[in-house]
Formats: sequence, structure tokens, C-alpha cells
Amino acid sequence: MGEPAPPVTLGRRPKPREGRPSAPRPTVSRRREVSHASARSLLMTVLGEYALPRDKPVWTSMLVEVLGILDIEEKSARQALARSAAEGWVVSERVGRRVRWSLTPPGRRLLTEGADRIYAFGREERSWNGQWLMLIVSVPEAKRDLRHRLRTRLTWAGFGSPVAGVWVSPDLSRQREAQQIVSELGLDAQAMSFTAAYGEVGEQESMVARSWDLSELKDRYEDFIDRFTGLHPTGGRAVLRAQTELVHEWRRFPFLDPQLPAELLPAKWSGTKAAELFHHKHVDWRPEAQQYWDDIVEAEEAG
Repeated sequence: MGEPAPPVTLGRRPKPREGRPSAPRPTVSRRREVSHASARSLLMTVLGEYALPRDKPVWTSMLVEVLGILDIEEKSARQALARSAAEGWVVSERVGRRVRWSLTPPGRRLLTEGADRIYAFGREERSWNGQWLMLIVSVPEAKRDLRHRLRTRLTWAGFGSPVAGVWVSPDLSRQREAQQIVSELGLDAQAMSFTAAYGEVGEQESMVARSWDLSELKDRYEDFIDRFTGLHPTGGRAVLRAQTELVHEWRRFPFLDPQLPAELLPAKWSGTKAAELFHHKHVDWRPEAQQYWDDIVEAEEAG
């Protein structure tokens, strides 16, 4: 049977008429990245892990099949495709009675950036010279929405807040990003920044504990370790599922982990073990998972 037709683009995309809104540009949402698995987020993982390296259109039926391996029902898979198209990540094309999907240029760029972030995360230990970046920016209590946006964006950038109105980071290179954030929020006139070593008053460890909830992050890393350490899938289908779930779970950590230098982390930090596990499993499972994807492609093309 033919596939239900989503909005279809045939050949070259027509230029937008004057006054018509341009095509949406996909964006990365931190909330979505750290939330539980959904059809939409799993689709992004599948596209990034398998479709992105090949740069070839993918049939709807194939994506539905792969998402089905991940326990996503067909209706939810199709809805995820439609939403991803509406957000500007993918574009569809009808070929006879079938539909296939390609990444848009912005979608490809963001997935490439995401892949670079995922695969590089946890590989290198950052050196630290003991210097802190401190940002002071005050937002009135009445402007709660503005305070929330400032907190969200600075947290995403790896900053922690030991006390209200004060943000700290051991990564001095974050200063330009902090400047951009306060400027875009219209807070640059009230903001001040300093770079310095921690002084003799109080304890640096206490400031770190008040700035970042490392205990919750540790629990997440240990859940990841518990889930994948003893997992030994056999057969292409099982390996593809395990590999996809491995990447999907790992892709959250760059948005959760402030990536503090080793000197500021607890002894035997579980994030280090989790990173070693991820990179080992990913290399180990990759050939068979990728081959199974190619097998599905071949079967779809033959059909």
C-alpha cells in the first residue's frame, strides 16, 4: 500500500514569495535534549547516527521500521517525521507511491555539530590553571521570566550559581558566551565580570557544591553505567537497538555536565567511567549496527 502523503517537495524548492514566511530553521532545545526518550528525540538520534554519515534520502517505511525496533509505534513514528519536517530538520519527496526524507542543510549542520559534541564528550581531560570566571548580573524579582531565561542559558553554558546574582565557571573561554547571553537578554548594562583565583575566605569545595548539583549528575552517570555495562547484544537488530540507545542516552550528558576540571570533581568521579564505557561500547557495536542499517536500506531498495 502507498504511504500517506506528508507535505511533499518535488525537485527544487520554490523560492518563497514576497511576504511569505521563510522555511523554519531547526533549533536545539536543552529541555528536549535532557528529557526522557520520545519518538521525536529518538528519530533525531537515528538520523544523526545512521542517515547523517551517508547523506542519502531515507524511506518512510525504513524509518518506521527502525523506530519500531526501539518500541516506537508506527503512528508515533510518522508524527515524529511530520513534526521534524515542520521544524525544518527534514524535507520529504514523493517517488511514485512512496515517500523519502532528506536532511535540510540547517538540519545537517545541527546534527553534525551534535555528533561532534557527543563523540568528543568525555574523551579529553581539561587542564585548569586555577582561575575562575565570575559573572555578576542582577535581575529584579518582578521579572521572573527574564530570570528564568538567564538561568537556563547560563546553566546550559556550564555556569553555576553559588548565591543569587553570582555565576561562576572554571572555563575562562566562556566569557564571550556569557557576554552574548546578557547582551541578548538586555542585561549587559547591569552585568560585571571578573577573572581571579579563589581567595582565602571560605572553601572552594563548598562553593562548587553550592554551584552545581554533582550528586544528581553522579546518579545519572551511574544509571548509565548500570544499564550498559552488562549489555552484550547479539545479532544485527539487537546491536542496532543497543547502539542507538547508547548514543541516545549519552547525548544528554553534554547538556547536563558542566565539565569541571578534575581538581574540582569528587574522587573516582563516575563520569570518567561512564565516558570510557560509552566510547568502548560505541566502537565495539558500531560495525554491526551500521551493517544492519545498510541491510535494511538494501532490502528497501530491492522492494
